[in-house]
Amino acid sequence: MRLDVEMRPYRRAAKEKNPTNELLRAVRQALGIPVKEITKSLGIGRSVLFSLEQSEARGTISLNSMERVASAMGCKLVYAIVPRDGETLEGLVERRSWESVTGAAQGAPASAQGSRAGHRR
Repeated sequence: MRLDVEMRPYRRAAKEKNPTNELLRAVRQALGIPVKEITKSLGIGRSVLFSLEQSEARGTISLNSMERVASAMGCKLVYAIVPRDGETLEGLVERRSWESVTGAAQGAPASAQGSRAGHRR
């Protein structure tokens, strides 16, 4: 699946516990961009920028706000939706298809899976 190849770097990042935690602040500091430069570009005060960074760390920032701050730093916001545990999309599709056929759900006790898979009518 072509999308799996394109998503490979994101799957690697998804294996981290919080791969994007405090990303705005980390990028700002790594690039050495003064707070004043970003606030001037955005037309906001320091406290608003710090509030945006805090909301990003809490997971409550909007994508629009992330994009605006990223742009003010000369960056672009890119986000992804990937299967958990680094699984490929193709693998997830196959597993979900198999589960729908067997009636077994991921996380179900092995005894329940075995009895459902072995039961024929």
